[in-house]
Amino acid sequence: MESTTEGTRRTFRRQGYETQTAAQNDLDKVRALLRLGEGSKEDAEAVSAMLDALEKDEPIPDYEETARKLRSGQNLVENLTIGEWLDIWQSQESHRRATELSYESHVRLYLKPKIGDVRVDRLTVAHISEMFAEINDDNDRIVANNEDRRALQARIKNTRIRADKRILKAKLDELPPFRRPVGPSSQARIHATLRAAMNDAIAEQKTTFNAAMHYTVSAKPPRPLVWTPERVEEWQRTGKRPGPVMVWTPEQAGIFLDYVAIHDSELEALWHLAVKRGPRRGELAGLPWTEYSALDATVTISTQLTEVDWEIVEGDPKSDAGERVIPLDEETNGHFRTRKARQAQRRLELGPAWVDSGRVFTLEDGSALRPSSISDRFERLYTAAGLPPIRLHDLRHTAATLMLAANIDMKVIQETLGHSQIQTTSNLYTSVLPKVARDAAEKTVALIPRAPARAPTKTPGHPSGTHKINRMNSEVREMTGA
Repeated sequence: MESTTEGTRRTFRRQGYETQTAAQNDLDKVRALLRLGEGSKEDAEAVSAMLDALEKDEPIPDYEETARKLRSGQNLVENLTIGEWLDIWQSQESHRRATELSYESHVRLYLKPKIGDVRVDRLTVAHISEMFAEINDDNDRIVANNEDRRALQARIKNTRIRADKRILKAKLDELPPFRRPVGPSSQARIHATLRAAMNDAIAEQKTTFNAAMHYTVSAKPPRPLVWTPERVEEWQRTGKRPGPVMVWTPEQAGIFLDYVAIHDSELEALWHLAVKRGPRRGELAGLPWTEYSALDATVTISTQLTEVDWEIVEGDPKSDAGERVIPLDEETNGHFRTRKARQAQRRLELGPAWVDSGRVFTLEDGSALRPSSISDRFERLYTAAGLPPIRLHDLRHTAATLMLAANIDMKVIQETLGHSQIQTTSNLYTSVLPKVARDAAEKTVALIPRAPARAPTKTPGHPSGTHKINRMNSEVREMTGA
């Protein structure tokens, strides 16, 4: 078939069709595409160039898609892949350093390896669905490998013969290292990165369709579980946590605060704030004295510290909702006042050696705390206190659960934690404590009116209820004269 554009004739040939019908269908598609170019010389040239650039096994371009590209001025010949576009996109984007690192890891570990060869203008929802299916398959392998490593480590620990230990250690070295599965939150962030990149691809006329906008990450984030006595007992016996997100009971939170009062009084204010109010790790590390009011008993969250390539970076809170005022209870406010007095004394002792970071929680010389060091310190403390394990971030869940148990309104909990949406608070950050659940059950039952309990009367020699039937039959005979 030939296409004509101002003195130039191009021949479109394709062979290898199994049937005449298939060949005719493609011929009809090519003729329809050529008609798109009848409106202008530029469109005719673009359609002809597109057909000329087709590989012999490539399908004939879709008519509607080609029409959209023509209307938007998009290049019909450019065969830009997702991988190539992501490289261009990352070089053009300007974000906070932590966000750029997040994008880079998503692109390098997941997007380019799994869909990088797909053309930008041909990315479909099916491609994205397959990518996340592969990620979940990888998760299964990661979990199985981690379990194998733990089992081998347990055998090594319990083996007394050195030769056997060496054999087991050699097997352990052959296994892949421990890895964290790509959880629901991480999958949602990978999806968000792809969605943002494809939105910009549309803006730069690389494509007309963002498949990521029409795909939803189906995996649900894990719900927090409370460390009940039964779960604690099982953890002590097996060493396995019931779930990835765990919450302390009020009694366990109290044990922790009692322990730090003796063993970490230097940062007692930090631990009270973390347990009772649940700020994020970076917000604790970045809290300046200018945002604390002893008179009002409040702290204002206006900044946070993050670690990027081991460098401490100061930035805004996670979202607009992250900028908030957190009221303090009297005890916690007292610990803040003590902390300020101790820090002033320390400043006098060190003199020129004092580092004036302006932060509430610092190292002994006044320099800022590294956010990761707070997590490490927390793990050492709760382990020494004999408490079941939770992550530092799980203190946000613990604080939310404690507030819920205290009948605090959900909106207040949302604002205290700094969530943009109240659904996040209600769905993810609150767990029902066993005692609260039991109290709710009893209160519910108390609303149901019941007759006073009466002991059943039975006639000896008759099955239960027989005497009532006989009496009713007798009454009926008297009334009818039978």
